[in-house]
Amino acid sequence: MCGRKGRIPVSHDQPFKRARSNWTEVVLVCRKCSKKLGGGFGEDGDEKLAKALRKSAKAAGGGKGRKARLAVVEVDCFDVCPKNAVVAVRASNPGDWVVVPRGTSTRAVVERLGLPGEYMSG
Repeated sequence: MCGRKGRIPVSHDQPFKRARSNWTEVVLVCRKCSKKLGGGFGEDGDEKLAKALRKSAKAAGGGKGRKARLAVVEVDCFDVCPKNAVVAVRASNPGDWVVVPRGTSTRAVVERLGLPGEYMSG
């Protein structure tokens, strides 16, 4: 159950449902690192890394939410816990974890993650 009263649990006899998205790439960002920093990214340096990446992708014409081409998902701790930095991982390259120092430009993060230029505004 989803924790909502009155919801009927999905039966094992029912077929799976599908949800569509336009995602062509996914970036995982450590929620714990982001919370510790409390910002440090974006144009004014007051946004979380995940929000700055989402804004950049949206400004590049990628859309928002499931309509976006780039999904930026905050996940639980990666157990790296760098000081004054956030851990980010491109899902299509899970062996390359990037420790992004506070204040790094969104463009530099996109390039270091190896994302195509279509995910970068400006």
